[in-house]
Amino acid sequence: MAHVRLFRHYIHVPFVILGLIDFVVLAVSFSLAAFFRHFGEVSFFLDSYVFLLPSAVVFSLVNLVVMIALGVHQSRLEEGMSGMMLRTIFSLIIGVPAVSVLFIIGNDWLWYLGFTDLLTSASVFGFFLLGICRWVFFAMAGKDAFKRKVLVLGAGFRARQLLEDLTTPFNRKGFILIGFVPIPDEPIQVSDENLLQIPTTLHQYILKHPAKEIVVAVDDRRKGLPMEDLLECKMLGVRIVDGASFYERESRKVALEMVTHGWLVFSDGFKVSSVYGFGKRFLDILAAGVLLLAGLPLMILTAIAIKIEDGIKAPVFYSQERVGLNGSVFKVHKFRSMITDAEKNGAVWASQNDARVTKVGEIIRKIRVDELPQIFNVINGTMAFVGPRPERPVFVEQLSEKIPFYSERHRVKPGLTGWAQLCFAYADNEEDTREKLRYDLYYIKNQSLLLDLLIIIQTVEVVLFKKGSR
Repeated sequence: MAHVRLFRHYIHVPFVILGLIDFVVLAVSFSLAAFFRHFGEVSFFLDSYVFLLPSAVVFSLVNLVVMIALGVHQSRLEEGMSGMMLRTIFSLIIGVPAVSVLFIIGNDWLWYLGFTDLLTSASVFGFFLLGICRWVFFAMAGKDAFKRKVLVLGAGFRARQLLEDLTTPFNRKGFILIGFVPIPDEPIQVSDENLLQIPTTLHQYILKHPAKEIVVAVDDRRKGLPMEDLLECKMLGVRIVDGASFYERESRKVALEMVTHGWLVFSDGFKVSSVYGFGKRFLDILAAGVLLLAGLPLMILTAIAIKIEDGIKAPVFYSQERVGLNGSVFKVHKFRSMITDAEKNGAVWASQNDARVTKVGEIIRKIRVDELPQIFNVINGTMAFVGPRPERPVFVEQLSEKIPFYSERHRVKPGLTGWAQLCFAYADNEEDTREKLRYDLYYIKNQSLLLDLLIIIQTVEVVLFKKGSR
């Protein structure tokens, strides 16, 4: 199995294993540093380890959270081992002061964390041991580790979309594609090299060529499916999964072209409890309060910079109507990043290298400081901290007519950050908006406090590395 599902969110198994390895390695690194710093004798160290263990666990946990926030494990896919280790250095540097803060809070039982030289030595040990263990892990696991062999039933439009969207280097992490089995009377849209012409039944083919999963991606099920054949395969332990569900699991977005109202109704997800609602609101207030305290100096400097560039009478903030929960319209607040009459001719999409953006605006957009006043929207309840980005009423009306299920994104409060912002760059046209909607629907379908926390943590990477900013 290449994925685990935790609180309805799919997590790739190798990432889970790598995270556990990193946690253990960091704990060992801290223990080694403490041994040389305080003990020096094995028997004394072992007798006293029970007092050291809480500090080692906290050191590991904090550094692991920082690594997740900076996208260390995911960077292996795009930046290779060197990029992964570079981000690891950055994470360990940030981890030293972060762990020191926890020492102040819990110094009665975390007193080992009060030694800066110990934390520094543990970080150095950690960097080298992490590099060695990761190299061994990738060498032993190989590029196809934990991947399932998958056979697709169907070779029409839906099958072609699976082939095109899920076989990119970034997406194709959890499976090895055996091929596509066409069914009678369905137009073939998959290239010949990916087709499987099976002379016998699926059941007999699976016996000779084992597969873990059969994905049903036919365009029209009313034309008939080989149900008895599929049942025989299932009795062998082969998992049978719908094409849209497979797409969602592997890409962590919803395939607009493949889903129907029926799939949305009967598929798992869209569960919201009163406990989740209370927990989400508490998380909104907590995250907004922390961000307000941390960002207040930067907000003051931004206001001063805007005044210096445009004059003392120039407005600092810009309020704009956006569509929120259940289609209600509210005012969203931002630092003004464009000239004062930017939309005198009507609303238009923001574009790359937009001439209307001021010099200060260009800087605060890149580092997302212009979004900070939306903290007050989170506090007053018109927005959540995590959710789909709110759009303007005029664009919502246009997009709802052209893009299926677009209005479903208003089933939850819009957010300051969100799953789509993490996974996709800034949308400045209809096609980009369609792609972001795929991620928004995934979030709405699978929302949980765990997913919210994961998004908040990984938003740090978006801010630091300017992913998705425009």
